[in-house]
Formats: sequence, structure tokens, C-alpha cells
Amino acid sequence: MMRDANRSRGFSLLEVVVALAIMSIVLGVLYRAVGGGVRTVGELSDYSRAVIIGESLLQTRDAVPAEGWNESGQWEGFRWSVASAPYEQQAGSAVALHRVQVDVLWGNGTREKSFSLVSLRPQQAVREGPTSQ
Repeated sequence: MMRDANRSRGFSLLEVVVALAIMSIVLGVLYRAVGGGVRTVGELSDYSRAVIIGESLLQTRDAVPAEGWNESGQWEGFRWSVASAPYEQQAGSAVALHRVQVDVLWGNGTREKSFSLVSLRPQQAVREGPTSQ
């Protein structure tokens, strides 16, 4: 009878090993879930900055010169380019339009990501000089 009382006091080595294995699997899954969430937040932050850069570039001009708008640059790890082309429109339209595309690229060296924004902008009106009489 004394023997049975001593056996039921603690866990066996096998039970401890199984418990540690289960705990390590659960902690591994939690670590991956938290790490994935942090990575996703960083990616969304970069994407938001790319959108802001693209929208800011479009807001710099209300109209496009007749020769078009082609420009590129870099800002805090983001590369951007603006390209425009005349937009074919229906006959009888009074305003000439340009299709403007802004591309923003960024990456951490392993994978490059990009964002494109397309808009229509009117062509700048040609100013005529003063007439002499």
C-alpha cells in the first residue's frame, strides 16, 4: 500500500516530455502568427506610403503640357515615375485629355513591389501672346 501512494505523487518522465512537446508546438504556432501579423502591418504601411506618394505626384499638376509629362525620381526608398500620353476621346470634345500613369516601386531587396495610379488630366491651354495693332 505504501508503494501506490508514492507512485501517484508526480508526473512520469514520459508525461513531462509529452507536455513539453505540446507546449513547444503551441508556442511555435503563436510565434508564427504574431510574426506574420507584424510583417503584414509593415507591408501595409509601405503600401500606404506608396499610395500617398502617387496621389501627391498627381496633385502637383492640374493640367499636362502639350508635349506630355514624363518624370521620375526617388524618395525615402521609393522610386517613382510619371508618364503621360494623349488620350483618345470622342469627336466633338472641347478639351484635350492626357492619360497620366504614376508608378511607385519599393522593396527590401528580396522582393520588389509596385503600385500604379492612372488618371486623366486636361491638357494645358495654349496662351496666345498679345496682339499688336
